[in-house]
Amino acid sequence: MDGTPLLPKHRRLGTAVAMSSLLLVGACSTSATNTAGEDAGAEAGVSITPEDGSSEVAPDAPITVQADNGTVTEVTVDQEPAGKDSAGSDDQRDDGDRELDALTGTFNDDKSEWASDWTMTPGNTVTVTATAETPEGGTAEVVSEFTTRQAPEGQRLELESNLPNSGETVGVGMPLIVNFDRPVENRAEVAAAMEVTSEKPAKGAWNWFRDRNGEYTKAVFRPEEYWEPHQEVTVDMHLAGVRAGEDVHGVKNHRLEFEVGRSQITRTSNDTHRMLVERDGEQIKDFPVSLGDGSEPEYRTTSGTHVVKSRRKDYTMDSSTVNIPEGSSDSYELEVEYAMRLTNSGIFAHHSPGNTSLGETNVSHGCINMSLEDSRWFYENSLLGDPYEVTGTTRELEVTNGWGYWQRSWDEWLENSAGGEADKTDEPGTPGSPFTEK
Repeated sequence: MDGTPLLPKHRRLGTAVAMSSLLLVGACSTSATNTAGEDAGAEAGVSITPEDGSSEVAPDAPITVQADNGTVTEVTVDQEPAGKDSAGSDDQRDDGDRELDALTGTFNDDKSEWASDWTMTPGNTVTVTATAETPEGGTAEVVSEFTTRQAPEGQRLELESNLPNSGETVGVGMPLIVNFDRPVENRAEVAAAMEVTSEKPAKGAWNWFRDRNGEYTKAVFRPEEYWEPHQEVTVDMHLAGVRAGEDVHGVKNHRLEFEVGRSQITRTSNDTHRMLVERDGEQIKDFPVSLGDGSEPEYRTTSGTHVVKSRRKDYTMDSSTVNIPEGSSDSYELEVEYAMRLTNSGIFAHHSPGNTSLGETNVSHGCINMSLEDSRWFYENSLLGDPYEVTGTTRELEVTNGWGYWQRSWDEWLENSAGGEADKTDEPGTPGSPFTEK
């Protein structure tokens, strides 16, 4: 392994002259424009790291600019693919993704130092142009051009899928779900590179979950409480260059933009057999329902905060998909017109033909049964991510059963985050800079 993983919040400025491009700016300099004339004062030493001409630079190495006797006034960083096989190049990427390729940075308080906020794309030619000013008014420009190391096949971290999708409108309980194509060892680094901003202030954090092979490939972000309704949310995934594990780097940046719609929260009680729908703080519906009969432990409806994770029309409820053997006395195959999935274990809120016990008795195998008319309304008025809260049963929803992420208390959610701290979503963060904390 070349170097050590860099946690973005803990980067440090490099000061070794051997690793920098050095320019002395003064009255006799021929490399700079002195706007104060030949009588300008003391020299300002300006250095850029990595140095000009460097090659095979680690993509997660920080870019730093330092003025020993002056002020850094401007820094620009341009990245271009070093060759046609560059892992970071892709003509099909949209403008939002490409915007993230423009590296930003942060100054220290007296502007004598500047450091990049994010990591660099593997296999790129990087040009850093820095402008500095002496106390006497002299100005100079210094340039460093270098190339970053490629991320070969088998050593690339790539985004496999995400939810929600860009452009979607979702409910206030919608988690942000990011699935990667390989295990992530350096989870704190990768989480810090995924920046969530929302129009309305919130605190949130990422948790990591294992796949079927026991590997951490899924990251989930949720706020402390449900999202505030009627707002835009942006997720900037600065993944290019992030060291995800030994010799493994992210190769592309991604931007996800979605809208949180109205607040619609459904509450169902096992005790009353009623389903109440609240929209933007006002109850608008009261439906009779029937829950799981509890004759077997798995036939109990789960209590807790569920989230609508899909909506189905003309759906076949097949008991064999929830491990009830075909031909058994409990097996069934039921055609329903409307169904909203709440868990991975097979619990839906759905139309139940012929159920005469709605509002009276629990007769299902765990699903929440509704009339045709009521299920049609619920189908037509539900969004992916709408919270669905169930109370009064003796079976608790598991965190990983569907999108049961709200089952963890906020303290538990923070304890399970890689960084252990909440991110603020109402302002862009710069976790890569040593001068600011998000």
